[in-house]
Amino acid sequence: MTRKSWKRIQPHSLRHALELCKDFAKDRHNLSVERIAERMGMVDHWTLYKWIQSGRIPANMVLAFETQCGIDFVTRWMAISSGKLLIDMPSGRDASAGDMQALQTVLNDTVGQLLAFYAGKTDVPGTLAAIQQAMEGMAWHHRNVEKHAQPELEFSQET
Repeated sequence: MTRKSWKRIQPHSLRHALELCKDFAKDRHNLSVERIAERMGMVDHWTLYKWIQSGRIPANMVLAFETQCGIDFVTRWMAISSGKLLIDMPSGRDASAGDMQALQTVLNDTVGQLLAFYAGKTDVPGTLAAIQQAMEGMAWHHRNVEKHAQPELEFSQET
């Protein structure tokens, strides 16, 4: 059985984003909904079940939920549904060969997805998810190159 590629998944609704967070927590951290609710400081895990089932969660609970699940699908969905790109904050560090390989793979996969879409072989959501991932990767490198001249300081323990 192959592992799910969580980085490639794009939620298509808030409910889907909540379910993906829950599924990721179960798959990668072996956390049940009850355990997630407990770690969030909730008294009643049924409330969390209700939020996931209805696709509605209070805004002030999103960060706590994502932190306990270990992934940010809700934040991603909110950004994507508003027509925004979401990128991790780059630090201005040198990119490794592995970083370049990962970017090249994403861009290559995206071009393949576009070719398949225009040939009528793939669907709109999958194609849009691939394009979104490629744009986010390029945006990260764009910002990283900008910050490269003034990288963030690494703190050392020298005395």
